[in-house]
Amino acid sequence: MRIGMSLSYSGGFKETVTALGDYEKAGLDMVFVPEAYSFDAVSQLGYIAARTERLEIASGILQIYTRTPTLTAMTAAGLDYVSNGRFTLGIGASGPQVVEGFHGLPYTAPLGRTREIVDICRSVWRREAVVHEGRHYNIPLPPERGTGLGKSLKLINHPLRERIPIVLAAIGPKNVALAAEIAEGWLPIFFHPEKAGDVWGTALTEGSARRDPSMGQLDVVVSAPLAIGEDVDDLIDLARPQLALYIGGMGARERNFYNDLARRYGYEAEAAKIQSLYLAGRKAEAAAEVPAELLRATSLVGPAAYVAERVGAYRAAGATTLKVAPVAPDPGRRLIDLELLKGMI
Repeated sequence: MRIGMSLSYSGGFKETVTALGDYEKAGLDMVFVPEAYSFDAVSQLGYIAARTERLEIASGILQIYTRTPTLTAMTAAGLDYVSNGRFTLGIGASGPQVVEGFHGLPYTAPLGRTREIVDICRSVWRREAVVHEGRHYNIPLPPERGTGLGKSLKLINHPLRERIPIVLAAIGPKNVALAAEIAEGWLPIFFHPEKAGDVWGTALTEGSARRDPSMGQLDVVVSAPLAIGEDVDDLIDLARPQLALYIGGMGARERNFYNDLARRYGYEAEAAKIQSLYLAGRKAEAAAEVPAELLRATSLVGPAAYVAERVGAYRAAGATTLKVAPVAPDPGRRLIDLELLKGMI
């Protein structure tokens, strides 16, 4: 198993990057930079590439609607070049709240768009003259839709790799099956090891059956807060606001993918209550309603022996990369926790 870490959406970016050298020494393998409606991830990934030597870097995630497929491919090739082959392209559909509310773009056909984008990216990285005729993207643009002067082009530069790893963020059954079929990795959210098989097992099996064997094993990237010790139990509550945000407020009452996931985990009543409270502006009360069992199952917080057991549960559920968020208040303690985790895997 690899150990990854995700940087925060807001604040402290440069300070965290300054400490990445220490995290590398402690055993960190990979760092993810998110992009919601925050600073863009690309500029920050370039900054990290220049400040590190061994650490793998990944977008976690770039939204599929906000860049053209060829720009996504160009960006990935550029980041892979400046990092000497250390980049992983994480992409995902995000949700209508961000795509339509912040970017002003229609949230349509996420599955079809994702498949076409992946195909186009790999064509660009192979330095093929890009010709794509799909339902959602047509390259070059047909003459009747433009000036008629467009022609098929290939990337000027030679990418370091013609197959940059792609990780798909996905939680719906069809999206998860797509990730298992076409991507190097899959990034779910609040992964519950004991319930993941019931929720996603069928989709993973279906997608894997269509997977090209040459792609190798699917990298399953799971996220969890991290704190190790006999006196850290209260730190588990730090995850409550984020879970409440996603389950309660990331989307509309009628369309919230994360609320749907909580219900599929078996928390129907709790998910409904969290959403009602959150949408009513009662965020603290919504956070208090996040089930303790869900918090515990999706965290690596507790005594060393307990965390080691949870690592085993994640491994048994198929996880291959642990993307942790160290939550100890003391920066030195976070490094120690990462070293301890490294020793468990």
